[in-house]
Amino acid sequence: MGGHLDQFVTANREHHRLVVQPRMGFGQVHAMREGLRAVAALELPVVGTITLDSHTRVGDYLTPLRRLADGDELNGYPLVSHPVATTRTMLDGLNGPAFPIQVRHGTALPQRVFRRLVRVGLDATEGGPVSYCLPYSRVPLAEAVAAWAESCRFLAGETEHGHVESFGGCLLGQLCPPSLLVATTLLEGLYFRAHGLRHLSLSYAQGPHDEQDRGALRALRALAEVYLGDVAWHVVLYTYMGQFPRTAAGAAGLIRAGARLARDTGCERLIVKTVSEAWQIPSVADNVTALRLAAEEAAGPPEPPTAVQDAFRDEVLSEARSIVDAVLDLDPDIGSALVGAFARGVLDIPFCPHPDNRAVATCVVDGRGALVWGRTGNVPVPGPAREIERLSSDRLLAMLNHVARRYDGEVAS
Repeated sequence: MGGHLDQFVTANREHHRLVVQPRMGFGQVHAMREGLRAVAALELPVVGTITLDSHTRVGDYLTPLRRLADGDELNGYPLVSHPVATTRTMLDGLNGPAFPIQVRHGTALPQRVFRRLVRVGLDATEGGPVSYCLPYSRVPLAEAVAAWAESCRFLAGETEHGHVESFGGCLLGQLCPPSLLVATTLLEGLYFRAHGLRHLSLSYAQGPHDEQDRGALRALRALAEVYLGDVAWHVVLYTYMGQFPRTAAGAAGLIRAGARLARDTGCERLIVKTVSEAWQIPSVADNVTALRLAAEEAAGPPEPPTAVQDAFRDEVLSEARSIVDAVLDLDPDIGSALVGAFARGVLDIPFCPHPDNRAVATCVVDGRGALVWGRTGNVPVPGPAREIERLSSDRLLAMLNHVARRYDGEVAS
C-alpha cells in the first residue's frame, strides 16, 4: 500500500480543488494524534503533517524522551525516539487514501528519519540536500549530498510510491530571488529522480510581490515540464515564511492572499500558516481555523494572468533556466554538480552564513516591492547585475519586515 499523497493530490487536481496542509507537530503521542484527528475531521481536501522536533533535526534522539519524561513540551514529534509500535498505534485509522500524512523534518543527515518513517508505514516527506543543509545546519554540503542520496535510494527501494517534496523553493524563507528558488527546487527534483524517486513535489514560498510570485510559479511549472516531464510531480506553495503580520486581521489577509495565489497559478497544494504565527507556536485550533480560511478563499474562480505577470514569468524563466543549465554542465553526477556549483558561486544563497556558501550574491526589495538581485556574484543570470551599495542594518531590517508592516498597515488604514 502507500502512495496516498500522490493519489490524493491527483484526485483533487482533477476536480480543481486545492489541497491545504498545516505545519504541525507535538511531542506527546496523544497530542500528535489529536492534532491529526482534528485536521482529518475537516470536510476539506487536506493532508496531515507530522513535523519533527528540533532535537531530532540535529540527530539528538535521547533529549526528547528526557524532556517528555520531565513534562516539558517539544516543538515537534520525535519520530526516531518514540518506539515504532507507539507511532504505528498513533497513526492507526488516520493515515490512508482519504487523509495522507507527510513527515516534515529539517534534517541535513536524514537517514534515520527516512528509515523510521518507512517502518511506521509512511512514504512521504520533504527536504533536500541543499535546502535542508545550507540554511539550517553546519553540516558540510558534500556530506548532506551523500546522506540524501542514501536516503532517497532507500525510500525508492522500500516503497512503491516514495515521495519527497523539495524544500528548495523556500530557501531562508525570504529575501531570495525567485529565479534562485525556482532553480533550486528544480535541481533538487532532478537529484531525487537521479536517485530513484519517481514521485516528487516542487516548492515555492510566497514573497512580497504578488504579481512576481504569479509569474515565478508559472515559470516553475513550465520548466518542470521540460526538466521533469518523465516523473510525477506537483507544485506546493508555502504561505509567506518571513516575519508574519502581528495583527490577526493582517495575518488573515496574508493567508488569504496566499490562497488566491495558489488557486490562480494552479498549485496543487498549499502549506498554510496561522494568524498566531507572529507571537506563539500555533495550537490545533489555530491550524484548523487557518486551513478553513485558506480553503474558503481558494474556492473562488481563478483570475487570469496579467501583462505584468507575463513579464515576471519571462524574467524568472530565463534566469532559472540559465542557473539550472550552468549547474548541470558542471558534472554528469548531479550531487557533484551541486557541490561544485556552490564552490564556484554558480549557486549562492543571499545572506546564508553556511561555510560552503559564498554569500557574495545579495537580494533586495525594490521600489515595487519585488525581490531582485543586488549583487549577482558568479550566479549566471542573464542581463546586467544590479550592483548596489553595502546594505545597512536598517535597510535589511526594513526589508525583513516589509510584508508584515504592509499587511498590518493595510488593516490600520
